[in-house]
Amino acid sequence: MSVEVINPDGLSKPDMYRQVSVAVGTRHVFIAGQVARDADGRPVGGDDLAAQTEQAFRNVAIAIESVGGSFDDIAKLTVYVVDWSPEKMAALGEGAMRAAMSGGVDPLKPITLIGVQSLGEPDLLIEIEASAVLP
Repeated sequence: MSVEVINPDGLSKPDMYRQVSVAVGTRHVFIAGQVARDADGRPVGGDDLAAQTEQAFRNVAIAIESVGGSFDDIAKLTVYVVDWSPEKMAALGEGAMRAAMSGGVDPLKPITLIGVQSLGEPDLLIEIEASAVLP
């Protein structure tokens, strides 16, 4: 594994993510924001944030696997959520865990969560971008 994730002493230890990642490798991979679209570009999940989150995480996994990596190689995630409020945390967590249960996804990475007014298309509720380091 080229990325170690930790919650160091002196910082809070959240359940939903880790505070720090240490990446070792030679190939840096930057994955564009992934949204709730299938391989044909069709919308997935409707107005269900959990379903859209699950699909976006799956798309991140497909993207990293396409260059010979895995979610283990992801060092940092940035998550953009439309009209964010703390009440949406449960749906966000549900979608991430469903993606993890289906395999190939480990959402417990350093994550920055940013609330936004809107995304590139009006039906999108979430977008996830990733940075990775491969050996």
